[in-house]
Amino acid sequence: MRLPYPLGISGPTLWLPRGRQSAAEAVARELVDAETAGELGYAGLPVADLAAPEMAVEAGRGALTAAGVGPGAVGLLLHAWIHYQGHDLWSPAHFVADRLGAAGAVPLGVQQVCNGGAAAVEMAAARLLVEPGLGHALITTADAFLAPGFDRWSGDYGIGYGDGATALVLHHLPGSEGGRPADLILHSVATVAAPRLERMHRGDDPFGPAARSLGPTVDIRRTKKAFLQAEGMEAFTGTSAAALRSAVESCLAGAGLSATGDAPLRYVVAPRLGRKTIDLAYAPVLTKLTGAPLLRPGDDTGHLGAGDAAASLAELCAGRMLGPGEYALVVSAGAGFTWSCLLVSGA
Repeated sequence: MRLPYPLGISGPTLWLPRGRQSAAEAVARELVDAETAGELGYAGLPVADLAAPEMAVEAGRGALTAAGVGPGAVGLLLHAWIHYQGHDLWSPAHFVADRLGAAGAVPLGVQQVCNGGAAAVEMAAARLLVEPGLGHALITTADAFLAPGFDRWSGDYGIGYGDGATALVLHHLPGSEGGRPADLILHSVATVAAPRLERMHRGDDPFGPAARSLGPTVDIRRTKKAFLQAEGMEAFTGTSAAALRSAVESCLAGAGLSATGDAPLRYVVAPRLGRKTIDLAYAPVLTKLTGAPLLRPGDDTGHLGAGDAAASLAELCAGRMLGPGEYALVVSAGAGFTWSCLLVSGA
């Protein structure tokens, strides 16, 4: 999405639970074999002692405080997640808004699987641009991948799942109605989808009457194996590379930059997937397209469900890694499949 003018990102927050399980402990407990743990490359994964929406409230409170924004100034609250939020038929977005005191906000849930956080940023940006008087948009994500319903170490290929939450405030910059200074500046967002790949998370499974009716634990390996047996690996790798390339080029073009390796990017930030997955599916495309240093976050978080992109924005901000005019391209991906890129700079 080409923005007619940049928007501000303030208070990006990564909230992680105190509990964690090291890779060494997971191997010792036979939750994952040593070879797979090495390919994942995570030192450990955070383990929640709160429900996912409760973690989102903590992240949201931190983001609002860091941004200096009161809950009453939030006109839109978007909450994204990929896994069970604690109740069967319920809106976690409304829970987050209520607990934060954002009584005037319109809460919306965003379910675009692991790309949900980036999708929420894009949706919030569109709403802010067409409704300048909206105020501030608060975007939260949260997931808890707890046993027995989810196998965080071995339930998927090339990904380990960590518990945690993120939040950020999206708003207008000075010069616009209600504008304010920001921590980061959002210049462009681009999203590309490949719906033909939806079967990777459906496989040959029949439609069930309720969650986990086919088994007590989410089994992503089963569905991916069925897809690959039917379609072949190239059906995924070729489509993925083309979509990722298109998302990068569109995002840079939206800010008037060119993906020739000469774009003034300080960093390109990969999703928080396993080391081997990044090496095979992301690093070759991103390095060739941009020539920028590739950051591989997530060694101490694992994949945060819908929160990868916001977590990386939080770390860019906390580490003061971008000066004014220095750009970073944050990459997000999710089942379906969908790829998004966010182009930000230091404020």
